[in-house]
Amino acid sequence: MQGMRRDELPDPAEAASTDEAQGRLQVRTVWISDLHLGTPGCQAEALLDFLRSVDCETLFLVGDIIDGWQLRRQWYWPQAHNDVVQKLLRKARKGTRVIFVPGNHDEFARKYLGHNFGGVDVVDEYMHETADGRRLWVTHGDLFDSVIQCARWLAIVGDWAYDITIRINRHVNSWRARMKLPYFSLSRYLKLKVKRAVSYVGDFEVAVAREARARGAHGVVCGHIHHAEMRSIDGVLYCNDGDWVESLTALVEHADGRLEIVDWSHRAGHAAAHPVPALQALPA
Repeated sequence: MQGMRRDELPDPAEAASTDEAQGRLQVRTVWISDLHLGTPGCQAEALLDFLRSVDCETLFLVGDIIDGWQLRRQWYWPQAHNDVVQKLLRKARKGTRVIFVPGNHDEFARKYLGHNFGGVDVVDEYMHETADGRRLWVTHGDLFDSVIQCARWLAIVGDWAYDITIRINRHVNSWRARMKLPYFSLSRYLKLKVKRAVSYVGDFEVAVAREARARGAHGVVCGHIHHAEMRSIDGVLYCNDGDWVESLTALVEHADGRLEIVDWSHRAGHAAAHPVPALQALPA
């Protein structure tokens, strides 16, 4: 730590045990997206719990952080959503590099590319280098959604239908909580079961991975489709950090470059994580 004498540095074993006791997650990089602040579906309290529990050098906000589409239809901004924004700004003030890559729902921010607001850098895309030397292209992913690009009206109708599904899901989970049953995502279930939805997700993943390869990257990190995933597609590492409406997931990079999807929906004292072994650096 800069400015500290060697004898002032905390003992690593003591620090590790303290972090474990407090349930803190110490990582190099964090990617989160699709928070959809400004909508009733945003799981702001769980997100706050995650942000309070994680320390990182760099935090990527990979689009759809604030849902401008919903806010234009109807204003919704409870205190918890304001608390999330304040927590993100506080992290930036305390030394975390915060990089915001706007998505389609917060496309208004694309007018401010290259600017810094409260310590948050607004960029169109980013090429991140992991600790083990891999280049990861960071993009929201909406540019690879043919519905967004070719039929915006259909995307808006779909967004309305999705909002209805999320509202129904809240009532379902309220009942499940009373019955001591775990959280259930209706929209995630439909994505995994409806053949057309499964095909759409697969096509999206392949298209994004193909573009990452064309850019000379070893992999890509994106959001947009609310489906956390990490897999190799034709030699390109595809990572989707999920969302904070349905899956409550984030992608993290550990100090050695190992990548992991953290599932906060199963948190019970500590976050349940689904580790994926770090892949060797792939040829560009």
